[in-house]
Amino acid sequence: MQPMTRFDPAPSRLKYRLERLMLTPLFRLTLRVGLPFALTFGAATWWLSVDENREAFTLMVADIRAEIESRPEFQVSMMAIDGASDNVAEDIREVLALDFPLSSFDLDLDQLHEVVVGLDPVKKAHLRVRQGGVLQVDVTERRPVVLWRHDGGLELLDKGGVLVGPAAGRGAFPALPVIAGAGAEDAVGEALALYKVMGPLIPRLRGFERMGARRWDVVLNRGQRLLLPEEGAVQALERAIAMDQAVDMLARDLVTVDLRLPQRPTLRMTQHATEEMWRIRALEVGDQEQ
Repeated sequence: MQPMTRFDPAPSRLKYRLERLMLTPLFRLTLRVGLPFALTFGAATWWLSVDENREAFTLMVADIRAEIESRPEFQVSMMAIDGASDNVAEDIREVLALDFPLSSFDLDLDQLHEVVVGLDPVKKAHLRVRQGGVLQVDVTERRPVVLWRHDGGLELLDKGGVLVGPAAGRGAFPALPVIAGAGAEDAVGEALALYKVMGPLIPRLRGFERMGARRWDVVLNRGQRLLLPEEGAVQALERAIAMDQAVDMLARDLVTVDLRLPQRPTLRMTQHATEEMWRIRALEVGDQEQ
């Protein structure tokens, strides 16, 4: 009688190691995710390595994208501009030069924004595509406060001295003061402060001229000038206006009123007034001698 062979329930060494690996989370993740990904990536790489397959895939992607971009919900058919005057709105349409209809995917809003704010009259702009296929352009224009006269002509400046645009003529902006001279565009705030206190002299004002890029002359009609100091110009102008109201100073034959020395204003008379003064003095001296 042969002896009975007993079955050993213990796993083999290889099976034991495999079971231990299956208990490792990283190994199970590798089998479930890493291995399929590696096989798929390898197969896709091999398939795309063939030129014909790669070209077919590129054409398929381009066709899908073109089909999506051409859908009606992504089409922009018109442009609306708010906050801009008629001339500025026309300039915006001209510089953007958009050929509607077009896909919203073809609009580079950042680049279009740079083009719009590059216009002199535009201070701020906001562009967006709103429902209905409308390119909405909201504009904040610069407000001109002075007319700047220079060698190139007459132009409008805002309160920061930033160019707004050309001016057709002085008569088109009668309410705005005129500034001129070297560095006048860099001192618009000072000119506005002087204009604010002009009061009764505004009807006679021709403009403000910057002298030596450091101080102002007030230019009046009849060829008269008020020479203001570099410091305290507003206070000096207020004193000149007070003197004029008290003794009607500027109604006389004066060429300049020099206020650069606060303690000693100097008046310069016209040639005719000077000759008349000397004639009167000579007559007075003659009468005294007799």
